[in-house]
Amino acid sequence: MPDKKGILCTCCRKRIPICFYAVSWPGQLRKNDMCGVVGFFTQKHFESFHRSLPGATASLAHRGPDDFGIYADASAGVGLGHRRLSILDLSPSGHQPMASDDSKVSIVFNGEVYNFKVLRKELEKAGHQFRSDSDTEVILKAYLEWGTACLGRFIGMFALAIWDGRSRRLFLARDQMGIKPLYYYYHDGSLIFASELKGILAFREIPKALDTGAVSLFLHYQYIPSPRTIYQHIFKLLPGHFLICDSETFSIRPWAETPNASSRRPSFPSGISGGESACLDQLQEILTRVISDQMVSDVPLGALLSGGIDSSLVAAIMQQVGSRPVRTFSIGFGESEFNEAPWAARVASCLGTSHTELYVTSKDALSAIPRLPEIYDEPFADASAIPSFLVSQLTRSHVTVALSGDGGDEQFCGYTRYWATRAMASGFQRLPESLRAWLYKTLSRVPAAFAGNLYNRLQFVLPSAFRSANFPDKWQKLIAQMNHADLQSLYRISVCLWDRERIERLTGRFPESSRFEQAFDRTMDWPDLSRLMWVDQQTYLTDAMLVKVDRASMAAGLEIRVPLLDQRVVEFASKIPEDFLFQGGKGKHILRGLLSRYIPAALFERPKMGFAIPVSRWLRGELKPMLLDYLDEGRLKREGLFDTSLVAATVSDHLSGRANHPHRLWALLMWEMWREKWL
Repeated sequence: MPDKKGILCTCCRKRIPICFYAVSWPGQLRKNDMCGVVGFFTQKHFESFHRSLPGATASLAHRGPDDFGIYADASAGVGLGHRRLSILDLSPSGHQPMASDDSKVSIVFNGEVYNFKVLRKELEKAGHQFRSDSDTEVILKAYLEWGTACLGRFIGMFALAIWDGRSRRLFLARDQMGIKPLYYYYHDGSLIFASELKGILAFREIPKALDTGAVSLFLHYQYIPSPRTIYQHIFKLLPGHFLICDSETFSIRPWAETPNASSRRPSFPSGISGGESACLDQLQEILTRVISDQMVSDVPLGALLSGGIDSSLVAAIMQQVGSRPVRTFSIGFGESEFNEAPWAARVASCLGTSHTELYVTSKDALSAIPRLPEIYDEPFADASAIPSFLVSQLTRSHVTVALSGDGGDEQFCGYTRYWATRAMASGFQRLPESLRAWLYKTLSRVPAAFAGNLYNRLQFVLPSAFRSANFPDKWQKLIAQMNHADLQSLYRISVCLWDRERIERLTGRFPESSRFEQAFDRTMDWPDLSRLMWVDQQTYLTDAMLVKVDRASMAAGLEIRVPLLDQRVVEFASKIPEDFLFQGGKGKHILRGLLSRYIPAALFERPKMGFAIPVSRWLRGELKPMLLDYLDEGRLKREGLFDTSLVAATVSDHLSGRANHPHRLWALLMWEMWREKWL
């Protein structure tokens, strides 16, 4: 620890009147560990916050095993911490926190800015000189040149913090799609920020005050909607927003929105000149450029390959633009209805990638469950976090960076629930309410197991739009939707776990409004499919999908890049007419057409499976003891949050096979495991 006079700066070799030190511990760090940022600004608690900063930085060691640095200025009341996974410029010159040439401005940064070389040339013309080859230094000098307007020039994924000693203010920002996370605590004039909640909680002064309203939202959606977290006074910085804090003001403002916020997607092909073929050519050109940019790395790089449309397209273009076979990775399960590994292997063979697959047993998957509360910091009930973590571990054992196909469904109309919801809204609005009530009452008597068996026999004669893997899990939602006819209510039932009426009984409070309702309100005059995709981009994509990928990969020390969420792709996708996205009862029409330029359609034309695990079966089998232990009536009564009779009935119905409640019970299990770990 440096003394109050400061230390010799590791960058400029000058003694400066602040605390600014760096350490690299390559021999003491775990192998399976990515970039993390943390820091504070306070007028009252500098000494105590400063004492907590090294521990807070260390709590993010899994995000960055290669390097660690801390900056603090007692006179300003500011501190910055950073953990680094070296991807670009592996030399010490890429170390963070990074200071400006005059040491008045410092930055910590998590992510990648893919156009940093273009920006660097522009900044060099403006007179800036560079000491490193890192994108971090480009970001810092872009801020010095353009101020907060620099954010609009970045193409990439990022969460950053800049301490501007000239104006004595702290500047935080997050990329427009929310690919990289950033949390903050603000109370009584003090600000703390971090890449993960554990970084904020490492400050001993921060109370772990539970937000009970967030518990209901979690059980409803399987995640806690932004900007809320499970704690009072701690929030997620929204995607495309920046935060400025100084001794007098605290403000949060948007700097960008997902592109189709300002204009509706065209309903007909007139939105793209030249028709579908021209649209395909433009999309191929953009994706090729984006993927080429994202393949820049000074460490080994590969791709996650599930065998689905999105990941197959990313791998195909990588294989085309790369100079050697791309490393691809997938995992498989013994249960055939959850196993995409054979399809991934066929795609890899067709493309000629260097493919690695690992078949995991239920024991392998179940062993990851106790780690989930530590990995995710707050309650998170997407069970596909388990295979996401396992495939990240596999991939990290071979490469440090991997590209994935995440984001394709929410932009190119990939989820069956989009067109199913539209069809139901249209159909139910034509039915008399009495007939819908009769249908609901009649179908609710059909056991989920019977419906699943019947579906398995009939699915091959059904239209492709109505084919779906894991049908029994969707049966009860289909029945519940019979009670509604408006698009928002139908879609809520499609995506929620515990419906609002059950949650009110379970927790004694109705779920509060969130960005889900706000997104629907904002898009009232949009075409239905565009409206549902926008809602997902504002909610599910940011708070569930990207959180899942970030935490699972970071826990394994793997950087995941998502080319389908590059802003150039997002901007183009927002202009594609709905007719090019959904055709012939299938979504992703334009992506299917593009992928068929690389591999035969027979390799990807099949019902959507998703990255799922057999939760329902596990809860009745291997996980049954854990389920009964964590949802024990005595335990829940002592906690005092839930109606124990409703929980007991839900457990009993599921274990007996009278009903199927895997995701509801999984959410309760994840809540109890999180509570045990953190509270």
